[in-house]
Amino acid sequence: MEHFITDSETNYLRKNSLINRKIILRILGILLFIEAAMFMVCMGVSLSFRESDYIYFIYSALINVAVGLLFCFLGRGASSIVTRRDGYCIVAFTWLLFTSFGMLPFYISGAIPSVADAFFETMSGFTTTGATILDDIESLSHGMLFWRSFTHWVGGLGIVFFTIAVLPIFGVGNQVLFSAEATGVTHDKIHPKISVMAKLLWTVYLILTVVVIVLLMLGGMGWFDAVCHSFGVTGTGGFSTKQDSIAHWNSPFIEYVVAIFMILSSVNFSLYFMCLKGRCRPLFKDDEVKWFLGSIFVLTGIITVSLIFYNHYGVEEAFRKALFQVATLHTSTGFATDDYSKWAPFTWILLVYAMLAGGCTGSTAGGIKNMRFLIVMRNIKNEFQRMMHPRAVLPVKVNGLTVSRSTISTVTTFVVFYLVCAFVAWVALMFLGLGLTEAFSTAVSSLGNAGLALGAYGPAYSWSSMPDAAKWIHSFLMLLGRLELFGILLMFAPGFWKKR
Repeated sequence: MEHFITDSETNYLRKNSLINRKIILRILGILLFIEAAMFMVCMGVSLSFRESDYIYFIYSALINVAVGLLFCFLGRGASSIVTRRDGYCIVAFTWLLFTSFGMLPFYISGAIPSVADAFFETMSGFTTTGATILDDIESLSHGMLFWRSFTHWVGGLGIVFFTIAVLPIFGVGNQVLFSAEATGVTHDKIHPKISVMAKLLWTVYLILTVVVIVLLMLGGMGWFDAVCHSFGVTGTGGFSTKQDSIAHWNSPFIEYVVAIFMILSSVNFSLYFMCLKGRCRPLFKDDEVKWFLGSIFVLTGIITVSLIFYNHYGVEEAFRKALFQVATLHTSTGFATDDYSKWAPFTWILLVYAMLAGGCTGSTAGGIKNMRFLIVMRNIKNEFQRMMHPRAVLPVKVNGLTVSRSTISTVTTFVVFYLVCAFVAWVALMFLGLGLTEAFSTAVSSLGNAGLALGAYGPAYSWSSMPDAAKWIHSFLMLLGRLELFGILLMFAPGFWKKR
């Protein structure tokens, strides 16, 4: 059984320091080797298309290896014990390092010549946000397009979680690192060993990816486009190989496939694993899944009616466009098939709610998560009941289990703090010159890893016209949302770094 190591148990090994700097450097060094291996995969893609930019992936891989060797050298002789604080440091620095080094192919090749733009695009990829600063996506080589989409697939379930699945390098620290990266309301443990659980969930992830590839190819996509879009669909990312996104193919079949699998990829993966084991009942009885699907159904129905009466769409087209846009925002994916800025303004509010809610816990989707909304709404319902029946015992229940008061308090705190972060970002972006609608929608979009916004940054436009300062803020918001606020903001707490 893997277990947590407390700070007090290991304090004496660290010369009274709460942070095991050597183990952090050693693990970060190994992770940079893994990113270098990813670059070599992209190099193979470039070579298969006989493109000259394969050399930039080699340069990037060599830089990763050099820095990785330096980190491993500095971390030699490290204690193998990883505490919670170490876990938060490793996860936060891993995402920053993977983004900083992951932007190298774009920057060195000149495909994205600005550091701010290259960092933004790469962070958007790894955090599965899907917002882009590119105005001519099709001008990128196959190798660059593949790397851009591959970041979605790796970041979907988590960079560290991916590493735990492919390499058993963390030992007893697996549980700590998993908890630091896969933050949320609950962690469904389908196996007592985190390394085994990672492999099982990645198996489910791979199955979904392969199914999407096959269906997209049946719908008329070439194999390369199908692979890249499957990374975005199952990773709920949103990067496309075409400037017009999914609308490029003008195919109802492809739109339905992408919409359905965006939704499927936003359901708790643990429930799919249970289905593979022959236990499908939990999937259909899960309260969060029912809340999530019900929300999509209601929003799609309302917007379908609106498109028929206000935009004069045909019934099938209205349903398809409504379902796709609701799905892409409710799952925080970021693909697009229609310009919803031309829809009735009241539908924008519904889409903003979809961005805020996001998907389910234990999935690749972002947002606040439907489990939190479910707990908050049931608690609100109980408060009304309690006003009428002051002595009644009214527990909040999810899936037949009573939610503890401490969990309700934690969930409520998270939701309020999430909205506070969105508000602060909104004000900061308006200070930098963004309009009220643009600042609000992009703040919510980046924090929820949704990738689409309103106004000048709607589905018909890229985010390239933003000031560089705004792009750095959005990059931070993407990371903040991906690691669910506290995992990153904890780094800024003075007490986190203090010695005893």
